[in-house]
Amino acid sequence: MPSLFSVSGYKIFFWSDEGTEPIHVHVCKGNLSPHATKIWLTKQGGCILASNGSRIPAPELNELMEFISAQFFVICDAWKKHFLIDDIKFIC
Repeated sequence: MPSLFSVSGYKIFFWSDEGTEPIHVHVCKGNLSPHATKIWLTKQGGCILASNGSRIPAPELNELMEFISAQFFVICDAWKKHFLIDDIKFIC
């Protein structure tokens, strides 16, 4: 599981076997888990909460989502490199 960032004690990462899904990241504290909070990236550079499996409080989640949106191009490049693809599939 490639870890992308650590922000305020949270880890932002990819789950390695999800390259066929639209681009997204997982967020959690502690051990990485496929049931961690899942956030989809959009074509417009924003993000959408898919699930809050890590039960991140709303104020912290909003800050994390702003950070993820700000890192859109970095995340897209890392996704392409990790999954060895040229085109990214987006949720919307």
